[in-house]
Amino acid sequence: MIFSVSKVGRLATTVCLLMLCSGCGYLLGDGGIFRDKSEDYKKSPEKPKLTVPQGKDDSALQDIYVVPAINESLVLSGEFEVPRPTPLVAGASDEIVRIQKLGNDSWALVTMAPGQLWPQVRSFVSAAGVQVARVDARAGIMETNWITLENEPMASRFQFRIEQGVQRGNSELHVLQMNQAGDINKWPPQSDDFQQETDMLQGVAQYIANSADSAPVSMIADQAISASGKISLQESPDGPFIQVGLPYQRAWASLAKALTESTFEITDKDRSKGDYYVKFLGPDVEEEDGWFDWLFDEEDDPLANRDFLVRLTSETDTEVAIRISPLSEDMPFELRQEQALLVLIKGNIN
Repeated sequence: MIFSVSKVGRLATTVCLLMLCSGCGYLLGDGGIFRDKSEDYKKSPEKPKLTVPQGKDDSALQDIYVVPAINESLVLSGEFEVPRPTPLVAGASDEIVRIQKLGNDSWALVTMAPGQLWPQVRSFVSAAGVQVARVDARAGIMETNWITLENEPMASRFQFRIEQGVQRGNSELHVLQMNQAGDINKWPPQSDDFQQETDMLQGVAQYIANSADSAPVSMIADQAISASGKISLQESPDGPFIQVGLPYQRAWASLAKALTESTFEITDKDRSKGDYYVKFLGPDVEEEDGWFDWLFDEEDDPLANRDFLVRLTSETDTEVAIRISPLSEDMPFELRQEQALLVLIKGNIN
């Protein structure tokens, strides 16, 4: 019997299909070669951390996929009520990069995670034709070689330092400059030339803003530098408060800006006590269906035009606490309202 080529092809295809169907259990079943592994993570055992011999450095051993801890412990008292989402007030500005200044310190606030900012800075240094002398992605530090700038009498070098921002998903970029004079093996606490520092910071900030849409991610920097932020809501026996990982001087200045952006009017202040006397102006009357709708009744705004005391206290050299209380005890101030105002302030601190 003679088969045509087309008939032979169809016959072979039919045989292969029959073989596959009969062997589906072998290929795709629970014990098959191509079994479904999507549920395997549920059976994964927790194993102890890898140990190294005594005296050896184990700093490189880190968990790749860390389950972050919940750093907000506020719980409403009384009858449980499904909480509303936190208002999206943080990072409301369209600016990708903003240069902040406080005294002699200046830095760039970038609305991207450290893992995204790190390769952007490396790309900037490469595009500028500057050689890198030292890189430590885990510490977020990048140092250049000595370079001679135009119209400058001596060579300079720069250090770029990336830190997590105050708000979640934000970063801070600090630039430090040193001249080729004195102890060149030790970085100074402040730049030798503030103008060079400013020019370099503005240059890298502009580069990041122009190339933000194509920002890659550095896995090492992303794992080492937290993107969870330095701010959280906490609960204490005295009531809820905002905890911020900033030194007192910077937190005091940042809180003033945050209060203004949170529709508070600052009527007085006492820096020695850490007190801001404010009047809450309430939500924008032209805004409809805002997040304040769940806090206020339709007919009246119980917190609008009321006076409050916002107190900033130093917990450590790098950490402060912010609390709010009414100046008048004649009107009730519910825990739910106190938390709502703190949430509003928290979202505008940077």
